[in-house]
Amino acid sequence: MSAYRKLTSDEIQSMVGQGCMAPDWNAVEVKDGFDARRVRNVRFSGKIRIGALSGTVTMEGGVALRSGIVDSTIDNCEIGDNVRISNVRGHIANYVVGDGAVIVDVGVMATGPGASFGNGVSVEAVNEAGGREVKIFDELSSQFAYLTAMHRYRPRMIERLDAMVDAYTAKVKSDRGKIGAGASITHCDEIRDVNIGPGAKLSGARRLTNGTILSEPGAPTFVGSNVIADDFIFAEGASVDSGVVLTKVFIGQASKVGRTFSAENCLFFANCEGFHSEAVALFAGPYTVTHHRSTLLIAGLFSFYNAGSGTNQSNHMYKLGPAHQGVLERGAKTGSGSYMMWPCVVSPFSVIIGKNMSNFDIGEFPFSYVTAEDEGSLLTPAMNMFTVGTTRDGEKWPARDRRKATNKRDLIVFDVFSPYTIERMMRGEAVMSRLAAETPKDVNIVRYKGVIVKRLLLRGAVKNYRNAVDMYLQGKIIERAKTGNLAVDPAAVYSSEWADISGLLIARKRLVQIEDAIESGQIATIEDLSSALRNAYDSYAKDEWAFVREVYKERTGKSVDDLTEADLKDMEAAWKKAKASFNKKILADGEKEFDEITRMGFGADASSDEIDADFEAVRGTFDGNSFVKKMKKEIETLSS
Repeated sequence: MSAYRKLTSDEIQSMVGQGCMAPDWNAVEVKDGFDARRVRNVRFSGKIRIGALSGTVTMEGGVALRSGIVDSTIDNCEIGDNVRISNVRGHIANYVVGDGAVIVDVGVMATGPGASFGNGVSVEAVNEAGGREVKIFDELSSQFAYLTAMHRYRPRMIERLDAMVDAYTAKVKSDRGKIGAGASITHCDEIRDVNIGPGAKLSGARRLTNGTILSEPGAPTFVGSNVIADDFIFAEGASVDSGVVLTKVFIGQASKVGRTFSAENCLFFANCEGFHSEAVALFAGPYTVTHHRSTLLIAGLFSFYNAGSGTNQSNHMYKLGPAHQGVLERGAKTGSGSYMMWPCVVSPFSVIIGKNMSNFDIGEFPFSYVTAEDEGSLLTPAMNMFTVGTTRDGEKWPARDRRKATNKRDLIVFDVFSPYTIERMMRGEAVMSRLAAETPKDVNIVRYKGVIVKRLLLRGAVKNYRNAVDMYLQGKIIERAKTGNLAVDPAAVYSSEWADISGLLIARKRLVQIEDAIESGQIATIEDLSSALRNAYDSYAKDEWAFVREVYKERTGKSVDDLTEADLKDMEAAWKKAKASFNKKILADGEKEFDEITRMGFGADASSDEIDADFEAVRGTFDGNSFVKKMKKEIETLSS
């Protein structure tokens, strides 16, 4: 960077003639390339530094304008090269403005002493009554937040994690804010104590206070019209637009919120979407989606979640206040008009339908339905395993990862069938088997942990879970056998229990090792923890294989190492048959989307024989659907 110099007398005279003023022109320094003719009607105060003003900036619509400072009040700022600042209605105070930035038609931009820019703000997620607070900071990941919020049974670890955030916050505190290179800030009213990253675009925001807008040229962050945000951090590639009102909120990488959405004390991580609706004390793990005006998400843990219209939860029972919370594990969905009374636990990839007035815990029964009936909440175990929606979800999530940031902080394992869900299915298989054995044949309904199950469904659930577990194990063994290496990696960790820490599937033993290291001080910094979690992410496949080997031996009494070529050949044949049957069930569910009922409303004003033509023109045909084609091709391959 070239050195700054004092203004020449000619430059001062030129600017004064162009309506500029300063109490002390000696406090204004510039760099070579500064053009005094490009500074008009500007009031300077405090210490000012200005870079070269010789180029142009590109405005919205591709309009090129000369860099310069016009019609503004600037106090104690450092302004980079080729910046355009114009029509600042109030003032800009205590900012470092990066090269090529644009600030046009802004009310007030100011930074006060010791600003932390949203870092260190305590967000009361998951439970409105408190106790699960997460301190947000620029480098927050969904995993860091999950450990802080959900593992309160390890108070020493929580102290260590909070100390890491406090240290980071102390480091970033400053009397000056930053506006990154190439950032664009136009038609905004009030911005106070806000850092703005490179390439960010702000247009029409109403009020932004105490926050950070992380951004980079390859993953620019957008803040749009009438946005009000206090005590916030927006991560790279996020979009916050259209009348959103946010208080104490973290918005993760590539997440989108808009259309008058409101949120308070909420965490949203990678690829979330919030439109129209409302959220309070929400921990929204990756891919949490709510799109409907009538939906309220409150006091819960979610991930890979889709909220139906009118989804609602109660987090108190009119006793000690809003002290209750809910847990919807990955892949859960709620149907239109669904209601749950907290506390509840919803198992992975399960669906909640109707107004459920009882508390329930179905954590042992993944891929299930819960429907509100007169008798109570009816559990149909394992049935969501065979729906086309679940299969499509597993494919669409990785394909819809919008993150472009250099560092993708949230570590995400997308697998639908994994040690995490397999462990749950084995538990569900055991519970259903026990209930089937213990329930008299003259009893029609079994009650278990707040739900009711029809006795006739118990043995079917056992079979479905058993078959799914076997199919998973066989598939993994066949896949591994083709590599010629059935050994466990020396660095692998075997654990019979697994956890989903907001997107990252991890062997519980490995997770405990990380937590022990945090408590002992071996993991002492945010960077240390990020590295340990990244290692766990990179170790997923080797840990999964250790799990597969042990579970297969437990279930069959035979070691993978003892399998002969004939055994493997028979296993592959059995797996292909099971997988083909599984896919056929998925196709059968998908075919319902093309039956007579779904054709209702098609063929308006047409004869009956034109209904099909209208339907196919809009929806296509079953055989022509791309997903159906893919599934059929897979079945053909399995059958060959």
